[in-house]
Amino acid sequence: MHSCHRLILASLQLLCLLLSFTNSISLKKCSQGRTCSDRPPVVLIPGDLGNQLEARLDKPSVVHYVCYKKTADYFTLWLNLELLVPVAIDCWIDNIRLLYNRTTHLTEAPPGVDVRVPGFGKTFSVEYLDPSKQSVGMYFFTIVQSLVELGYTRDDDIRGAPYDWRKAPNENKEYFLQLQHMIEEMAEKAGGPVVLIAHSMGNMYTLYFLNHQPQAWKDRYIKAFVSLGPPWAGVAKTLRVVATGDNNRIPVISPLKIRSQQRTAVSTIWLLPYAHSWPPNKTMVSTPNTTYTVKDYQRFFKDIDYEDGWAMREDTEPLVSALKPPGVPVHCLYGTGIPTAESFNYTTFPDGEPTVINGEGDGTVNLLSAIQCKRWMGQQTQPVYMTELPGNEHVAMLSNMTTVSYIKNVLFSP
Repeated sequence: MHSCHRLILASLQLLCLLLSFTNSISLKKCSQGRTCSDRPPVVLIPGDLGNQLEARLDKPSVVHYVCYKKTADYFTLWLNLELLVPVAIDCWIDNIRLLYNRTTHLTEAPPGVDVRVPGFGKTFSVEYLDPSKQSVGMYFFTIVQSLVELGYTRDDDIRGAPYDWRKAPNENKEYFLQLQHMIEEMAEKAGGPVVLIAHSMGNMYTLYFLNHQPQAWKDRYIKAFVSLGPPWAGVAKTLRVVATGDNNRIPVISPLKIRSQQRTAVSTIWLLPYAHSWPPNKTMVSTPNTTYTVKDYQRFFKDIDYEDGWAMREDTEPLVSALKPPGVPVHCLYGTGIPTAESFNYTTFPDGEPTVINGEGDGTVNLLSAIQCKRWMGQQTQPVYMTELPGNEHVAMLSNMTTVSYIKNVLFSP
């Protein structure tokens, strides 16, 4: 009888030890005495074109008789492949373009167009850009799914922070308040700080956000900032987008046609190369009559007959132009080994296709721009890690298992 009791007691002790061990893997005691998760919450901040947009119409007129003038409800404006075909694209351009006001220095949608950002705080809007989940629109899906398999839960401890990527941070102030509150809520619930994972232009948004937070707030709420494919010093490709338009090699779309929309996106102008990093005398664009460097944007916009662009640049250049350190641990991952547009030679300017001179980078972001994270080494007490991803293209890096493994290490390191 006594031996039976001892066996039961030993079994109970073993069970308690196992439960204690299991709990210690996923739970810890917070300083406030609450129990919290060892997994830091994750917030995903997308780049340019990196989340869905929806629109509802009640327009006074349309550009083509096939275009909808009025819709009963919101529909997917981006990414909607059905709207990017000939004729329909005219309707799309007219709906997604922005109108710049030189008096207020703000943009607005065309009359009768209401654009909204779906899914703030959820992941669906950044996992797939196309709601039908076509592979062409896959974005953060691989990273999200990999974390879910580790125990994360969509829309709970991993969330998306989509925004209106057509605009620069100075026009998205409400977004940053939402982002701050969401980070605080997630950190309080988890009992520990949040990891921010940003891609492309989302890094510029994240830097702007962090630069506007007190250091005490960052120390409390941010564990790390994982920066994927960051265009810290702008992107040379933007000059071609603004001058000629860029159809991203989709043959049915005319670059000149889509240019009319691309120019109106303030964020496009914001991503022009910056003089703080680019050589001041490097020729970025050459034509039969002149050349343009990073010092010549005012003349450049005048010559392409889009002087609103210069006003937009003046509005946005100061936002992160000094690249003030973020004041949190930074993990900077960047692709290399992919030919990346560095300058453009036009024989017919600005309506002809240029000859592209390639340099080093990830196919979109120039290496010179991506590695500017290193300037923060020694400028902040928090560590800055640089990780090269050879052969990784700008968007494909989000599906690369090297990237995913690196993120896992950040999340589960002490």
